[in-house]
Amino acid sequence: MAGARKITCLECGQVNRVPGEKLSAAPKCGTCGAPLMGGKPREVDLATLQKAARNDDVPLVVDFWAPWCGPCRQMAPQFAQAAQELLGDARLVKLNTEDHPKAGAAYGIRGIPTMAAFAGGREVARQSGAMPKAAIVNWVRSKV
Repeated sequence: MAGARKITCLECGQVNRVPGEKLSAAPKCGTCGAPLMGGKPREVDLATLQKAARNDDVPLVVDFWAPWCGPCRQMAPQFAQAAQELLGDARLVKLNTEDHPKAGAAYGIRGIPTMAAFAGGREVARQSGAMPKAAIVNWVRSKV
């Protein structure tokens, strides 16, 4: 499989290999059949985030948020629109720091919303504060 990219299934945790040219063609997990590259952000837990950040060849952008946070709620639709525009280039996921407090500690999240971009098995960029869709897309494209 020339140009195959590793992508962790956000449902079952299985690492899949997908041809690079098929990334925007709705690839599915070979184990559970869940979509691997959806056009909307998926909610993840700490273990899934760590596995995907460590293994994936496709850039991963995480929105650390909480339901009580006004700016987080304001940015949510913008983040979802950015996920649609970045389909095939990056995966956007959300992690609720209230449900997963260890994630905030593990990644040193001091304020929310905070976006962190992962590529090549490590964090490559971080941005705090609510942003509109265009700024999110530009930030992702400039950092990963």
